[in-house]
Amino acid sequence: MTAVRVVVVDDDALVRAGLRMILGGAPDLDVVGEAADGLDAVDVVTRTAPDVVLMDVRMPRLDGLGAARRLRAQGSTARILVLTTFDADDLVLTALREGAAGFLLKDTPPADLVAAIRRVALGEPMLSPSVTSRLIAAVTAPADDRPRQRARTLLATLTDREREVAEAVGAGMSNAEIAGTLYVSVATVKTHVGNVLAKLGATNRVQIARWVHDAGTDGDDPTVA
Repeated sequence: MTAVRVVVVDDDALVRAGLRMILGGAPDLDVVGEAADGLDAVDVVTRTAPDVVLMDVRMPRLDGLGAARRLRAQGSTARILVLTTFDADDLVLTALREGAAGFLLKDTPPADLVAAIRRVALGEPMLSPSVTSRLIAAVTAPADDRPRQRARTLLATLTDREREVAEAVGAGMSNAEIAGTLYVSVATVKTHVGNVLAKLGATNRVQIARWVHDAGTDGDDPTVA
């Protein structure tokens, strides 16, 4: 039987080492590469052509969802199994839309993690039980709540800093005011605003404010239900 080729992607070196140790105990799994962020992940996956990618969500430079998007655009056949500490339904929906084959929490027992990789490699979808229940709740939400769900799903695609900038725009702050609040340059703020506009599909600051308002964050993290 051919071993399942796996690439591990996480910005925490200790987590990557732990995953290597867990997967190394399974004779039918072969860790062929690892990466510390989304940009490196795209390169490693392209070079090693794994069957399954264990992908963290929150990472520097390019997050896991962005990496999944790029790999899909490049035609990669690797099946992406998102592994994260987050279980917000916004992240689940976004990850699945970006082509993820499964979504597991980092507290998943080692035996279940190994079993999930095997299932995903065979083409089966895989979701943690808690994630499944939240996903069902999101899909069956009353029609009135769907604009809020959509807005939160979009905001979940932003990095932490982009989300801070979006919320500041939603509060009516200028670029200079945002720069002063976040202790960054105005040029950096402009770059973040441009990224937010692109990710939200917005054409101006008013539309950014609308998405923030629809999400109903009121200062809360839109990725946390």
